[in-house]
Amino acid sequence: MCGEPIPGAHQHVVDLESHAMLCTCRPCYLLFTDASAHMRYRSVPDRYLSFPDFDLGPGQWDELEIPVGLAFFFRSSKLGRTVAFYPGPAGATESELPLAAWDAVLACNPALGLAAPDTEALLIRGPGPGRAAADCHLVPVDACYELVGRLRRLWRGFDGGQEARDELTAFFDRIARRSVPAPAESGSTVSGGTASGGRASRGTGGFR
Repeated sequence: MCGEPIPGAHQHVVDLESHAMLCTCRPCYLLFTDASAHMRYRSVPDRYLSFPDFDLGPGQWDELEIPVGLAFFFRSSKLGRTVAFYPGPAGATESELPLAAWDAVLACNPALGLAAPDTEALLIRGPGPGRAAADCHLVPVDACYELVGRLRRLWRGFDGGQEARDELTAFFDRIARRSVPAPAESGSTVSGGTASGGRASRGTGGFR
């Protein structure tokens, strides 16, 4: 962004038009931390929250029409709606998000409204074998793309393979250690909406 050398440990800003991530030095990062400013870029915060009372049953996950057992959701300021992505061998794939189904999840879990648009995501792992309840964490959106990249490198076969599943488990363990419980009461800043893109096929897929 400015030509200064960037160390290995650095932060990112989001291009609000394209959702692309840009690596930045610390001074450039600080230029875009004001969420109320009308600028093209927005700094990605470093906040991790858990939702111990997160309520999402197997039927609700199926209604979201995510073809695998993992996805992340964030509100796009440009589109004016929530968008959903899931990992796969080609990277992050956008899935059409049914409005009514997502609104039902928000109604059951009002604390999810804490997520800031564009820069924070709700990373949700649906119920699966040996895991009766879904997991949900509020994380920096760049952490979600990091996870997608890690899984892409390890992906084998149709469902991802054991190495990818082990990486997913380790990643959730790391963010669980970093997370603090979200406040029980919060105002809603995340709203539903139908994401653009093709409808994801339901059914099979990995990470169950």
